Amino acid sequence: MTRNSEPSPGPLGASREAAAHPASAAASDAAAAAGARRRIDAQSLKGLAHPLRMRILELLSLDGPATSTTLARRLGENTGTVSWHLRHLAQHGFIEEEVGRGTKRERWWRRVPRSNELNIADFRDDPESSGALSVYLDGLIRQYFDRVTAYVGEDWDEEWRGAGTISDWRDLRLTPDELGEMNAELMRVVDRYRAHSAARPADGTASGVDRDDELGADLGAVPGAALRAVPGAEVRPVVVQLQSFPRKGSGAS
Repeated sequence: MTRNSEPSPGPLGASREAAAHPASAAASDAAAAAGARRRIDAQSLKGLAHPLRMRILELLSLDGPATSTTLARRLGENTGTVSWHLRHLAQHGFIEEEVGRGTKRERWWRRVPRSNELNIADFRDDPESSGALSVYLDGLIRQYFDRVTAYVGEDWDEEWRGAGTISDWRDLRLTPDELGEMNAELMRVVDRYRAHSAARPADGTASGVDRDDELGADLGAVPGAALRAVPGAEVRPVVVQLQSFPRKGSGAS
């Protein structure tokens, strides 16, 4: 479903890159659902701000643990190069080795189970971080674009195609406080759904009837009509991207 009824959803003042929920990472699911977060500082930003490292972290986030060989094949890169970047990401606390899996020659890596939060205001007066910040934001926006492009080009049945959306709204007139509160409210909705889905596998079917009276009430459901999953309904991982920002009108200085 595509809507063009007039906002775009997250302030560049607070970019949140949430940990995904790969089926093989139950601990990651629990920590993410519990709200484990890390505020990115200048050092960790410099450690992450590299196009290949960002792509590696994205793959580990979306698809779960992997080896350097697997990642190199998917990225079309040399295994040695990928291994070096994996060690760099681990050094800065973004990924970790999956203990008890693999061998001395073939290590498995997974994303550290938490969300990363970047606040641009933290780097406003730090010229040494401006280059890293620019690389990171450019890479993040490209990732958002690539995910949408991939979705549009994929073959989905009507049930899933009709459930998704690529929307923007352009008729809002808000103060900074109102824009911030709108973003916070939208994130609270997403967080409720993340908590609701934390125990589910990334792929599969809904088991029995999923019911969450609190979630249904929070979402404005009719009393007694809380969120329910049809038994056997297909369950898939879902990406939610949020961008919302002010724009200068044609007459603005």
